[in-house]
Amino acid sequence: MAGDRLACRECHAVVDPDEEVCTICGSSSLTEDWSGYVVIEHPEESDIADEMEVDTAGSYALKVR
Repeated sequence: MAGDRLACRECHAVVDPDEEVCTICGSSSLTEDWSGYVVIEHPEESDIADEMEVDTAGSYALKVR
């Protein structure tokens, strides 16, 4: 896990540990239990973003429990 950051259970965005809601989707369902990490800079051109259903640039966890 990257520096005790949190991941959103809804959209898998990775956020700072002091956040109370996801900065991408606004969900308050955040967890420390995640693994894998991908940075998506151009979601409109990314096959990974398409597979993950991501349309906003940012950092995302690959697996969230």
